[in-house]
Amino acid sequence: MVIAVSFAAGLNVYATVCSLGLMARFGWITLPGELGTLADTWIIAASGVLFLAEFVGDKIPAFDVVWNALHTFVRIPAAALMAYAAGANLTPVQKLLVALAGGLVAAIAHSSKTAARIAVTPSPEPVSNIALSVTEDVAAVGLTWFATHHPIATGVVVGGVALGLIWTLRYTYRRIRAVFARPPRHAQVR
Repeated sequence: MVIAVSFAAGLNVYATVCSLGLMARFGWITLPGELGTLADTWIIAASGVLFLAEFVGDKIPAFDVVWNALHTFVRIPAAALMAYAAGANLTPVQKLLVALAGGLVAAIAHSSKTAARIAVTPSPEPVSNIALSVTEDVAAVGLTWFATHHPIATGVVVGGVALGLIWTLRYTYRRIRAVFARPPRHAQVR
């Protein structure tokens, strides 16, 4: 569950926290460990308001890139903290490892989301930007639900997607580096 929820938090941490809190509040799930505090009314309300702000702000071209860049300092630590809180029955070392794994998975999701945003934002029409944003929001809520109801299957799928995203980011980085690489310095002499 931690892997999938961390991935969802990397996409939209407020939607993830609000979804987990609401599901726990309505008794649909029991959150492990200290993660149960997400069912608090104030946490649900705050994450709901922030989700609404992100929902609107994420649809504005150029602003969404700035928003996502700033949220590097929110999504990744929040995912690591949620992973740590979920490990109540673990040893301190295991809790630390789970927190690191949660942060890493959120970083993969977040960096992939940010790269997609940078690629889509220059398009002159707003439809692709809005569609990408809505897809991310739906994916965050959907992953959260699936992670709480089918944790193993969702974790396997998210693990596969994360590996695919790592490969894609690495491939894209190499391609960009090759485009900007200098041509060989050997000149032909005639």
